[in-house]
Amino acid sequence: MKKTIKKPELLAPAGTLEKLKIAIDYGADAVYIGGQGFGLRTRAGNFSFEEMQEGVAYAERHQAKVYVAANMVTHVDDEKGADEFFKKLAAIGIHGVIVSDPALIEICQEAAPALEVHLSTQASAVNAETLNFWQELGLKRVVLGREVTMEELKAISQNSAVDIEVFVHGAMCISYSGRCVLSNHMSLRDANRGGCSQSCRWKYQLYDLDGAGNRRDFSGPAGEPFSMSAVDLCMLEHLPDLIENGADSLKIEGRMKSIHYVSTVVNVYRKAIDTYLADPAHYQFDPHWLDEIWKVSQRELSTGFYYAEPTAAEQLFGPRRKRPTYTFIGEVLAYDEATKIATIRQRNHFSVGDAIEFYGPQWQTHFMQQVEWMENEDGERIDRAPNPMMLLTMPVTAPVRAGDMIRKKGEPA
Repeated sequence: MKKTIKKPELLAPAGTLEKLKIAIDYGADAVYIGGQGFGLRTRAGNFSFEEMQEGVAYAERHQAKVYVAANMVTHVDDEKGADEFFKKLAAIGIHGVIVSDPALIEICQEAAPALEVHLSTQASAVNAETLNFWQELGLKRVVLGREVTMEELKAISQNSAVDIEVFVHGAMCISYSGRCVLSNHMSLRDANRGGCSQSCRWKYQLYDLDGAGNRRDFSGPAGEPFSMSAVDLCMLEHLPDLIENGADSLKIEGRMKSIHYVSTVVNVYRKAIDTYLADPAHYQFDPHWLDEIWKVSQRELSTGFYYAEPTAAEQLFGPRRKRPTYTFIGEVLAYDEATKIATIRQRNHFSVGDAIEFYGPQWQTHFMQQVEWMENEDGERIDRAPNPMMLLTMPVTAPVRAGDMIRKKGEPA
């Protein structure tokens, strides 16, 4: 008898309206965004209400959902205006809000009772009793703390009926469930009210002073400055474990990441999830999927807390151990089947003779070629495209589609 597996939601970050559309085009079932207040990413391209409205309309045309992160910790008077904020989100058609502060949860439930409330990972929910507590208070979903193990996920899902969301890819905060005050002390920016300056990722020197004031350096044999930051999470090779142990939503971190990152990571996870769901009994992980992940800029990768306590190798000590192998250079705007000429918007410089790769949603486009020639908007042949956002035309060796992305072989400068 074939085992019935519930299809999980693939949830992607969207720091801007452009990223929202790209995430959905490349396979996200839902996206999470930030508004102009009450979130934790004040430096992300947060959405105006008008942009939210356009984003929701786009998502619904593609059977996707939009959630808003409103997960700040409120101090005195920080909650002012939250009732009108949540009412507006509900009127726009936002499908849910991600909240950690009980005051904001209560305000949302009173002001916009039709709006789903999801508990943020900042609230450190790591056991079934906690999930049941929040469900009794009307929450529809809980984002587990990133410290949960796979065995704990299994136990939680077996003893709780609330939807469970887990992180599967991206940056991991060095502090417990993101409750950090390093930024407050180091740069006077409150991490839990949207101002994190990522102090844990700065480079520090560790030294001791003797009685005479002489400095003794503890940088280690590599002579590298010390960082407190963790490597990135990647559960691409372990999606069956997450799905079979009860994860209802698989979340990718990174609202401040590039469109290259969002399109690539979403594309790969979509492919892996769909391949598994098509035939769980005979599923095999394709190592090319992980190669694809390494084409975008990120830190080293690990499985975080899912299988064991992280070791020293999963912190950013010493020089970088692996680097991306491609640079994002542009996106396809149009393609002429008769002439086999593509119109592209350039994002980074490249030259005639470079080896470039085209890729698109579900890898319907995926090939490499050399740049034979290219022309600028005036129809002039050029050897190099130096300026970002130039419109160019060039011949391609296989059909492409509007929305396909282009990257260049070779490590970013």
